[in-house]
Amino acid sequence: MTTTAGTTSGRPPAMGDTPRAFGAAYLDYHLRDGIVEKIACPTLVCAGADDGFFQGRPELTCPKTLLEFTGEQGADAHCQSGAQRLAFARVYDWLDDVFGTTA
Repeated sequence: MTTTAGTTSGRPPAMGDTPRAFGAAYLDYHLRDGIVEKIACPTLVCAGADDGFFQGRPELTCPKTLLEFTGEQGADAHCQSGAQRLAFARVYDWLDDVFGTTA
């Protein structure tokens, strides 16, 4: 089933038609081989204490901020699920600090 955004089952079309094809295409997206050194913009990394996917991004050489989230906050999982309001507030505060506010 294709959505109005052009995705199939939540996957971008370029990422394959099946879960297996998606998994194979996903491996092409990484920060190795000199890619991470090309990132120059301020970068925000949000890390839940129990995030099963990654633990921070210490290899970044650009200006970076690491926002850590804890179980006490209810935000220790991947994407801070369980504490989205807290996560969004901290992300928007970072955006204001880095890029300034217009209000």
